[in-house]
Amino acid sequence: MNDRFSIIAAYSRRGGRLLLGLFLYALGSSLTIQANIGLAPWEAFSMGCALVGGVSFGNAVVISGFVIVLAAYFLNEKLGVGTLLNAVLIGKFVDLILATGWIPAMTSLESGIALLVVGQFVICLGSFFYIGAGLGCGPRDSLMVAVSRRFPGIPIGAIRGMMEGAVLAVGWLLGASVGLGTVISVLGIGFSLQLTFRLLDFDVKQVRHDSIDVTAKALKLAWTTIR
Repeated sequence: MNDRFSIIAAYSRRGGRLLLGLFLYALGSSLTIQANIGLAPWEAFSMGCALVGGVSFGNAVVISGFVIVLAAYFLNEKLGVGTLLNAVLIGKFVDLILATGWIPAMTSLESGIALLVVGQFVICLGSFFYIGAGLGCGPRDSLMVAVSRRFPGIPIGAIRGMMEGAVLAVGWLLGASVGLGTVISVLGIGFSLQLTFRLLDFDVKQVRHDSIDVTAKALKLAWTTIR
């Protein structure tokens, strides 16, 4: 009985860490948008998709997230509860945060750069929390992890940087706004991610994620035994 309660408690903690990470990631994305000096790569990609598809920014994030999930799946990366929640919640969190209006758009280059840098580190901190929950990486990070496992000799920061550059090119071609902030994001996200993970002594390649079926079976067994 105690073991079953321990399982539920453990998943509750991991779920809380996951949700915290998703919110922090959305907060960081919102900060980079409100920096107002050019969209960061993934934001540019989603904005380009929104412009072409005629949908909201948040819905574009959700749709593109599921497309990336499929790509990661075909690269044999496990899909977990966290993967699906990431695909849905980050976009919705961003829409919610921006709708509140409590993060004003910056009006000077200096303040824009400062907010952008803060946003990048908040994104990296969010990645640390929800990847570390072990409930499945989000769409972007699932793809990042899948690629990193196939090229173990390449630093994770370099892989993330190359991904950022690729999606930026697509977003720009689709009509998204780019600027100095975009350049800073492309050059800085890999460094920010690697520095954050190093300071937190976090090796993303060592995380073992529960797939959706593993999580479901564990919780079902624990709940059935308790009842």
